This record gives sequence, C-alpha cells and structure tokens, in this order.
Amino acid sequence: MELNRTQLTEFVLRGITDRSELQVPLFLVFFLIYVITMVGNLGLIFLIWKDPHLHTPMYLFLGNLAFADACTSSSVTPKMLMKFSNKNDMISMGECFAQFYFFCLSATAECFILVAMAYDRYVAICKPLLYVVVMSNRLCIQFIGVSYLIGLLHGLLHVGLLFRLTFCSSNVIDHFYCEILPLYRISCTDPSINVLVAFIMAILIQVSTFMSIIVSYILILFAILRTKSERGRNKAFSTCSSHLSSVSLFYGTLFIIYVLSGSDKDNYQGKMYSLFYTIIIPLLNPFIYSLRNKEVIGALRKLRE
Repeated sequence: MELNRTQLTEFVLRGITDRSELQVPLFLVFFLIYVITMVGNLGLIFLIWKDPHLHTPMYLFLGNLAFADACTSSSVTPKMLMKFSNKNDMISMGECFAQFYFFCLSATAECFILVAMAYDRYVAICKPLLYVVVMSNRLCIQFIGVSYLIGLLHGLLHVGLLFRLTFCSSNVIDHFYCEILPLYRISCTDPSINVLVAFIMAILIQVSTFMSIIVSYILILFAILRTKSERGRNKAFSTCSSHLSSVSLFYGTLFIIYVLSGSDKDNYQGKMYSLFYTIIIPLLNPFIYSLRNKEVIGALRKLRE
C-alpha cells in the first residue's frame, strides 16, 4: 500500500564525478579556489571597513556583495570538499534543506544588491549634484536590508514547499549540492506546484532585477554620450565596467540554470552551469572589482605601508 512506503530522511549527493582517481585532484583544486574566494571577499570587506575613503554607498554595496558571495560559496563548497576527502556523500534532509536555504538567501540578496549598485551608478553619473542627498546612509541601509529580507523570505518559500514533498524510492541527488530541481526529480509526491513556484519566482526576481539594471545602464549610456569631455566619458565607463562584467556573469548563468534549462535532461551540463555560478563567480568578483579600481588598489597600498 502507498501509506506503508518508507519515507527517506537522508540523501546521497553524487557530486561532480564518480571517478575515484579524480577525487584528490578535485579536492585540491576546489580547496584552493575556496581559500582564494574567502580571502578575496573577506579581504575586500576588511579593506572597505578599514579605509575611511571607501565609506561611500558604492563600496558599502560592494562590501555586501562580497559578503553574499562568501555566503554562497560557503553554503556549497565545504560539503563538496568533504565528499572529495572522505567520500562522505550522505546528507540529512534537514542539512539538505538548510544548505539550499542559505544558498537561496545569499543568491537572491545578491540580485537586489546588484540593482542597488546599478542605481548608485545611475545617480552618480546622471544626477551628480544630487548624489549626496539621494544616496543617503538611510537609503543605502534600506536597500541592503530589503535585499536580505527578500532573500530570507524567498528561501523560506521554497524550503516550506519542499516539506510538502515525500522521498520514498530514490535518495540519490544527481548534483554536488542540494539544488531544488534534482530534488523535484526524485520526489514521490507530484512536484508540479513546486516547479511552477520556482519558475515564477525565477522570472519575477531575475527578470525584474535584470531589467532594472538594464534601464539604469541605458540612462547612464545616454548621459555618457551627452558628455563632451572624453576624459569624463572614460571615467564614467571605467566606474561601470566592473559592475557590468559581474552582472553579465551572474545573470547569464542564472537564466541558463533556472529559466532556459529548467527542464533540461542533461544533468552534467546543469552541474557545470551551477559550478560556475556557485564556485567560480564568487571567486572572480573580488578581482573584477579590485584590479581595475584605483581606490581599492590605493587602499591596499596604504594598508601595506
């Protein structure tokens, strides 16, 4: 009878690959990536906190972006490293849902922090005389607070819906972390409601935030083109280039994972997209925002003196 089916409370994470000879090399690679990611993001936060010249809205948002990246990487990488090192591929249902919750919270917050950064650049370039008035400390704190609040509620929504599912046949999650789409595939309960909500929320959050950023940069582009000074144009472009690079990487991968390939049966390809988003982007962001930023490089030199 259906009522007598045993409900599973533990899952097996298959990881990136089953090939035993790759476990040690992959552990070393991802351990190194994780260390660099944490040093880069936490170091950027420390640098912004330490240098008074970086106590501006742009760097306040950048510090929170670095924090969100550190949280995203930390929600995924440690469990992956455990699997590589001791083949501990078991994860309880509570740990699994918690892992996805913190991943969802930080990823959602990052979407809205990127919007706040785009708005900050819009005000700085299009309304420079009003910048100090518009981008007040109160508004910046509200932007950041709302970003994390939406992330918290978004994560709660998906985790709450996960509890309506039962897992009674297969407990093997064909992924390297507890991502909801592979969880839906092994559910004994019809996950149609969960899939619909996940798709709707992906459209609402990703499309709305991405369009907000695009509108900001269209207005910025028009303002730059109206600038007669070539030096002024170059300065405006340089202040936006890092943010645009980060936005392109972030949203490009998110759209592929949650919107374009939500029903894709190629699990390996899905893992590679997720790997890029959860591991590689948090690694790259500190360097994207630091290497071409004279103020950050100047602050770093002062710290060394």
